[in-house]
Amino acid sequence: MNIIIPMAGMGKRMRPHTLTIPKPLIPVAGKPIVHHLCEDLASSTQDKINEIAFIIGPNFGKEIEESLIKIATDLGALGKICYQHEPLGTAHAILAAAESLTGHCIVAFADTLFVADFKLDESKDGIIWVNHVSNPEQFGVIKLDSAGQITDFIEKPKEFVTDLAIIGIYYFKDGENLRKELQYLLDNDIKDKGEYQLTNALENMKNKGLVFAPAEVKEWLDCGNYQSTVYTNQRVLENKKDSIKIPSSVTISNSIIIQPCFIGENAIIENSIIGPHVSIGKNTSVNNSMIKNSIIQDSSKILDSHFQQSLVGSHVIYASQFEELSLGDYSVKC
Repeated sequence: MNIIIPMAGMGKRMRPHTLTIPKPLIPVAGKPIVHHLCEDLASSTQDKINEIAFIIGPNFGKEIEESLIKIATDLGALGKICYQHEPLGTAHAILAAAESLTGHCIVAFADTLFVADFKLDESKDGIIWVNHVSNPEQFGVIKLDSAGQITDFIEKPKEFVTDLAIIGIYYFKDGENLRKELQYLLDNDIKDKGEYQLTNALENMKNKGLVFAPAEVKEWLDCGNYQSTVYTNQRVLENKKDSIKIPSSVTISNSIIIQPCFIGENAIIENSIIGPHVSIGKNTSVNNSMIKNSIIQDSSKILDSHFQQSLVGSHVIYASQFEELSLGDYSVKC
């Protein structure tokens, strides 16, 4: 099994946090979003994960590329870096990893996490992860027949068709076939709403007799803006709380930790109440503060503060405030 992770987008809705790192590397519950995604996908299949291909922009930098390769290595897979040089749509992005489109494949866009309790049926031609939404006009959606098979793929319908939205995760039994269909779109300049869309390739494959089945998730966790990312952090902490431990290198004095929380290596918590649903990065110190339902990244200093529903970057200094925050890396507010 190969996993393809398109993540070349600029993450504009997450600024200022994406000015220094791409959105999928923002941590929730102590790990980058894309790391959680790869772990969850690996646990959904009985196949060995052979390759994980990360499709990124050409200017992400060596440090980020190395961190992505390490995610794959930690899962026992070969990591590959592929580049999408222009934002020309989902089909164009996936085709940037053409060499990895072989055999059984999972394609997963890296700004979403999910909770599910199923194992992939790898005998199917394809499986599309879906979820009921209240705003289907903002998504690609599917229609089902009476047998529960997918009959139509519609990209951002202007009128109501169905509320089953494609969440951006797909399984393909034959990666080579997918590659050919994507290449056909580009070779013939077939676009939808100005871009090369994966849903057009799926529609072509379905019309040629391939059968696609839906896989409905129990919970779909979006990481599109800072508020939704903070909420995702809360849900991941709840879902994985039994596996999250406080490292021995953490210093906690005269403080209360209300679980579930994540606290990174060498963090210092003094005279504070932390939690529930707080993630604190490595080498971060919190003193004389009350924090709940928030993310604080690495090497930051929080003093005399009281906040919640907040996302704080790395190398931030913040003191004497009571509010909701969205602070990017290297901010200073005292």
